[in-house]
Amino acid sequence: MFMWYQEVSGNERKTFWACFGGWALDALESQMFGLVIPLLLVYFAISEEQAGLLSSTTLVTSALGGWFAGALSDRYGRVKTLQIMIVWFAFFTFMAAFVTDYYWLLALKALQGFGIGGEWAAGAVLMAETITSQYRGKVMATVQSGWAVGWGLAVILFSVIFSLVPENMVWRIMFALGLLPALLIFYVREYVQEPVKQIAAVQKTEHKQSIASALFGIFSPSLIRTTLLGGLLGFGAHGGYYAIMSWLPTYLKVERHLSMLNSSAYLAVIIFAFWCGCMASSILLDKIDRRLNVALFAICCVITVRIYLLVPLTNTQMLFLGFPLGFFAAGIPSSLGALFNELYPQQYRGAGVGFCYSFGRIFSSIVPFLVAHMSASMSLGSSIGIYASWAYSIVVISALLLPEAKGCDLKQINLDE
Repeated sequence: MFMWYQEVSGNERKTFWACFGGWALDALESQMFGLVIPLLLVYFAISEEQAGLLSSTTLVTSALGGWFAGALSDRYGRVKTLQIMIVWFAFFTFMAAFVTDYYWLLALKALQGFGIGGEWAAGAVLMAETITSQYRGKVMATVQSGWAVGWGLAVILFSVIFSLVPENMVWRIMFALGLLPALLIFYVREYVQEPVKQIAAVQKTEHKQSIASALFGIFSPSLIRTTLLGGLLGFGAHGGYYAIMSWLPTYLKVERHLSMLNSSAYLAVIIFAFWCGCMASSILLDKIDRRLNVALFAICCVITVRIYLLVPLTNTQMLFLGFPLGFFAAGIPSSLGALFNELYPQQYRGAGVGFCYSFGRIFSSIVPFLVAHMSASMSLGSSIGIYASWAYSIVVISALLLPEAKGCDLKQINLDE
C-alpha cells in the first residue's frame, strides 16, 4: 500500500507531507466546529437553524476560496498560494475564540471557510503536478486521508479539553488552538518546491493572464461541460458529507442521548473507518476507472446512511455500523483530487480543480440548513438520511457522465490547449 513512498523522489515526499499536513489541519479547524455546536446552541441561545446557517455560510465561502485560490495558484504559483491560505484559515479560526456575539462568529466562520477551501485547491494541484502519474491515485487519496487524522485530533482535543475546563470555555479554547496550523508555513517555505511546469506557466502568462481570465477560462466552450459536471459532482459529494457530519454529534447527543464523551467513541469508529476508506480508494483508483470508483462508493453510501439513520438500531449496532458509514463516505472525496486534476490543462488547472471540488459547496451549503429546518417536522436522523441519500444519488449520475483520463501525464498537457 505504501511501497510508492520508497520509490518517489525526496521532493515528492516533502510535498506529500506538506499537502497531507495542510489537509489534516484543515480538518482540525473544520471538524472542531461540528463538535462544539451543542455548546454554541446553549452559549449564544440560538436555534438549530441558526447553527445550520453557520455551517452553510462556511461552505459558501470555502467554495469561493477554492475557486479563487485555484486561479491565484494558476497566476502566481501553487506554493505561494498554499502558504497564504494556511495562514488565512488559522488566523480567523483563532479570532473566533474571542467573539461574544452570534453575528461576529458568523462573519469569522465565513472568513475561515475562504481559507479552508483555498488550501485544498492549492495543495491538491501542487501534489498532483509533483507526483509521478504512476502513483497519482494512491498519493492523492492518501493526502485526503489526512482529513481523518485532523478529524481525530479534533475529537481528542475536544475530549481532553471538555474534561478539564468549564463547559462554557471549551469552544473558546478549541478555536484558540486553531492558530497552531500557521506553523506549517515554515516547513512549506523551507522544503516544498514549485512544480517546474508551473514555474514555466507563470513566467509565460505573467503579462498575459489575469486572475479573471484564470477564473473564467474554465467556462470556455472546450471545458464548460467538464466544469458543470464536475461542479455537480462536487455538490453531491459535499451535500452528502455535510448533511451527515455537520449534524452527527448533535444527533448522537440529542436523539441517541449519548453524553459528549460517549459520542466521541462513536465518532472514533467513523473516523478510523474514514481513513481505511481512503486507503481502500487509493488502491482502487490506480486499478479501475476513477469514475466507477466514485460511483461505487456513492451507492454504498446511500445504502449505509439509510440503515444507520432510518432503521431503529441499538447503540451497539450503531457503533459497529459506524465503520461502513465512515468507510464508504471516504471513497468519494479521496477520488476527486486525481479525477479533477486530470481534466484540465495547465493554465486552468487550479481554477478548474478548485471550482469542481469546492464550488459544489455553495449549492450544498443549504443542505445543513435544510436538515435543521426539516428536523422541526420529523426526527433529525430522518432529515439527515433523506438529504444525504439524494446528494449521493447525484454523485453517481454526474461521475458517470464525466470523461475519464486516468493516469495521463500532466506535464505533457500543452499550455495552448
